[in-house]
Amino acid sequence: MRKILSLVAGLLCVAPIVATAEGLVSKAPADAQVYFIEPQDGAVIEGPVKVVFGLENMGVAPAGVDRDNTGHHHLLIDVKDMPDMSQPLPASEHVKHFGGGQTETTLDLEPGTHTLQLLVGNYVHVPHQQPVISKKITIEVK
Repeated sequence: MRKILSLVAGLLCVAPIVATAEGLVSKAPADAQVYFIEPQDGAVIEGPVKVVFGLENMGVAPAGVDRDNTGHHHLLIDVKDMPDMSQPLPASEHVKHFGGGQTETTLDLEPGTHTLQLLVGNYVHVPHQQPVISKKITIEVK
């Protein structure tokens, strides 16, 4: 009996760690849009690449700040397969987090063709229930 109680107590302690992000998903306004102000789709650019984010019908809030109708930007670079939209977005060379509420950045991309896409995440980096995601653009870096 003691072993069973220890096992149950252990599982209860671990449960919050293995819980999914389902309870952490936020709603976004139906008319929210994220887009690129700069660069434009099809642009040919000499590096470094300045990227400016646009967001309509939502506010920008840093990671960790839980306010209705807000989020922060994530920049997807050369991503072929979308990340799991029910989980916090992973930070990597292909998924850049702007959890400080930044609305622009400068990228040092290798010469060649690249795709860029914006995705808004909530206070814990989880995309909204109806993901606020931009059209994917393609640029060429000289």
